[in-house]
Amino acid sequence: MGLVVQKYGGTSVGSIDRIKAVADRVVRARDGGNRIVVVVSAMAGETNRLFKLASELSQSPNARETDVLVATGEQVSAALLAIRLQSMGHPTVSFLAFQMNLTTDSNHGRARIKSVQCDRVMRSLDDGKIVVVAGYQGVNPDGDITTLGRGASDLTAVALAAALKADACEIYTDVDGVYTADPNVCPKAKKLGRISYDEMLEMAGLGAKVLQTRSVELARRYNVPLVVRSSFSEVEGTWVGQEDQSMEDVLVSGVTLDQNQSKITVAGVEDRPGLAAKIFSPIADAGIVVDMIIQNASADGRTDMTFTIGREDL
Repeated sequence: MGLVVQKYGGTSVGSIDRIKAVADRVVRARDGGNRIVVVVSAMAGETNRLFKLASELSQSPNARETDVLVATGEQVSAALLAIRLQSMGHPTVSFLAFQMNLTTDSNHGRARIKSVQCDRVMRSLDDGKIVVVAGYQGVNPDGDITTLGRGASDLTAVALAAALKADACEIYTDVDGVYTADPNVCPKAKKLGRISYDEMLEMAGLGAKVLQTRSVELARRYNVPLVVRSSFSEVEGTWVGQEDQSMEDVLVSGVTLDQNQSKITVAGVEDRPGLAAKIFSPIADAGIVVDMIIQNASADGRTDMTFTIGREDL
């Protein structure tokens, strides 16, 4: 009997009918002889709706309270899926982050996972239950709710798969795999049957939205087998794993585009050693990822420094 972690994104659980379809797929996997842990995102559009509510009350909503608010989206999805599975005659239990001790740091809005305690999950699996977990959320050492960053239900799934030593982590989304380019932009893009962690990490970091960058990093670190599949079809997806000999024959795996970048220029700064560290260290401490950095040639002892970050971090 294998242990499989399945993750379903917002579009996959975006309506009652789609939640029913997810439940059917989970049951088929269970009937195939597997122990199943399911990680769910909030229903499509729900997280944006919750952020909008907060912004209507404050121009700068408190980060702690915002996490308390937006984490409810995944709680709703987890409970609804568990209710559906129970109604189909399958023992099921749902867990939130604090119930599994999925511990993070205190960086609200983009917290990093410190540890996952899977004792309750394993006991439930040993009792023959399907386990449904709310993705995206954690709890800090003070017991406060945190969130892991947009799209981070993937990260929850990979962290659970690593902690449980799962046989596979299946990421279900609205596309049926990883393509050589965005098929919405390039109709002739081809689906890849297999891609290495490093290649997927490059593509995710450069704009491919199929997998979240941090989830790929974690999968590579703990050698978690990943497969990206569509929740709307039975088509075989794309496996993400260690590089093999056949992969070395491919010079270019894919082309990506990221339209969600903001450019910042710090003008007229002193051109002296240590200045870059003074600029970028606080940004790093805030958990913001800087992509490209350009420093112009110095003129009269001063220079311009330009860098890019994700638009949501602007």
